[in-house]
Amino acid sequence: MMQKNAEMPQQQLFNKEESQRFEKITTQVYSHSEEASYYVANEIAELIKQRQKQGKNVVLGLATGSSPTKVYDYLVQFHKEEGLSFKNVITFNLDEYYPMQPDSIHSYVRFMNEHLFNHIDIEPENVHIPDGSIKSNAVRAFCSSYEQSIQEAGGLDIQILGIGRTGHIGFNEPGSSLTSKTRLVRLDRVTRLDAASDFFGHENVPTKAITMGVGTIMEAKRIILMAWGEGKADIIEQAVEGSIRESVPATFLQHHNNCDFILDHAAASSLTRVKTPWLVEDCDWDDVLIKKACIWLSEKLNKAILKLTNEDYNEYGMGSLIAEVGAAEHINLKVFNQLQHTITGWPGGKPHADDSQRPERQAPFPKRSLIFSPHPDDDVISMGGTLLRLVDQGHQVHVAYQTSGNIAVFDDEVIRFLDFATDFQEDNLPLQTQFKEVRKFLSSKRPGQKDSSEIQRIKGLIRKGEALSACRYCGVQEKNAHFLNLPFYETGTVKKKPHTEEDIQITIDLLNEIQPHQIFAAGDLSDPHGTHRVCLQVIYEAIAKLVRDKVEWIKDCYVWLYRGAWQEWDIADMEMTVPIGPKDMARKKNAIFKHQSQKDSAMFPGNDEREFWQRAEQRNTETAKKFNALGMAEYEAMEGFVRYRFNWDFSYIK
Repeated sequence: MMQKNAEMPQQQLFNKEESQRFEKITTQVYSHSEEASYYVANEIAELIKQRQKQGKNVVLGLATGSSPTKVYDYLVQFHKEEGLSFKNVITFNLDEYYPMQPDSIHSYVRFMNEHLFNHIDIEPENVHIPDGSIKSNAVRAFCSSYEQSIQEAGGLDIQILGIGRTGHIGFNEPGSSLTSKTRLVRLDRVTRLDAASDFFGHENVPTKAITMGVGTIMEAKRIILMAWGEGKADIIEQAVEGSIRESVPATFLQHHNNCDFILDHAAASSLTRVKTPWLVEDCDWDDVLIKKACIWLSEKLNKAILKLTNEDYNEYGMGSLIAEVGAAEHINLKVFNQLQHTITGWPGGKPHADDSQRPERQAPFPKRSLIFSPHPDDDVISMGGTLLRLVDQGHQVHVAYQTSGNIAVFDDEVIRFLDFATDFQEDNLPLQTQFKEVRKFLSSKRPGQKDSSEIQRIKGLIRKGEALSACRYCGVQEKNAHFLNLPFYETGTVKKKPHTEEDIQITIDLLNEIQPHQIFAAGDLSDPHGTHRVCLQVIYEAIAKLVRDKVEWIKDCYVWLYRGAWQEWDIADMEMTVPIGPKDMARKKNAIFKHQSQKDSAMFPGNDEREFWQRAEQRNTETAKKFNALGMAEYEAMEGFVRYRFNWDFSYIK
């Protein structure tokens, strides 16, 4: 695969000279993280081969977390398929939690072994990872020795980095100095909150870590920082375009003379050249960009769209738009109408109505609507108002719960349900015995330890019961609730298996059974544990196979993407928005409340400690406020959707 580098074009989106003048670090933007990861892995591999020819070693600084995992996958692939040897490679890892035993499921020793070292021919003595198991009075000496070992190896040739939401690199939290060296640090609250899912609860995350310092990182001859997903977009913008400051340690990288930020398009979405390209270069003004620019200007000036003037456009770098398209009044009215046409109280289409300006077709009516829910509560959290509207308007609504969600149930919930069951059937000796075994296991369970298969099953049943309760409340028939339990999820741990043909076939079978006229799926790709991303990919691959197999019903199916607890679509991207009145907002919250195991405190809160119903309510009301500020009608709340359009030719279907 390494020799194919010339065939993998760097998907930089704009010319550097014109568009990157706000950027103080070299950035390369790729369409997808896999393509970007290939680029990084290939650079590392080429350096290893070059040094092998010279009879020299390569010294790599390695990172953990989700960002570099695909890079490690490619390096393993290069080793197994192309014979790339790592005999001349010396590695130093950035950091490790403290205290942390090397055999813990949370240790970076285990992470590196599972993702890289166990699969290549690196010499064990060439692997260096901070020791989280040493006594506290030995930490200072260890850190000094770690620094010395890096120097004796010849210094870091390439340092791989990710970036935290606080802007930390390694575990150098806000306040770290430019000259800091390897040391013991106290972890920021936000960093610990972001790690909570890996440790099955914020309270289980260590408060300290051993990390290379900013100064240590800056001494590397080459630095590559990788970031994927919209969740990293804001901090990337600060690091690349902001001023250098200790409160965002990644900004120190602006001082380095050989540092590249390797980003996917989502992580780059807040950079000026991506978010507002008209501020840095002349644009090719199409309808999408015009809509985006008009909405941005309206929000920037806090003026309704229909009140924007020629002078407003000229002052904010859009004089060429006025020159090419016409007066502000023409642009304003065009965008206003586009937004107005996305708003509908009929998400399944309004029967016997002109649908030429509506997001959904009026026929057939009623429709078969299939809502895919990655976890057992995403349906009501993310699009509960729309779900209720579909039911109220007489559509045949199905909900497909793609995973069991069993790892997100607290152990106390298992005991609570078993207490009830054993009291209800106190003479049932097998149940009593089972309860004792479960309780014994849970009493000695370590944080993050994998549940037994029986406990996983119980937790899955708890979430299934809650989902059925929410369906009944919303008016969805129980027979229309489908529990797919996709195999990729069923590991009992946060880390999931890659999805396979089995996951895709389960989805295809359901689609063929229902033959929906419209599909709703979670497009929330900032889900911190990645389940939403995998679930969406499974749906895409299932649809693609149906098209290849010339399945006739798929040609008349619309696919709508919603977003959930983690983020919302930009107004400019929304293609259908469904108003939610006060009564329906209350009903939506009541449906969310049916998921009692996620109430009050969720196992995986992500970067927001509020309950899911609070996040959903704020997100929906904020969307309505934004539409109102743009000059639209004022609503209580709104849910937004983007349509996924097939890229295939349906002409073969008769």
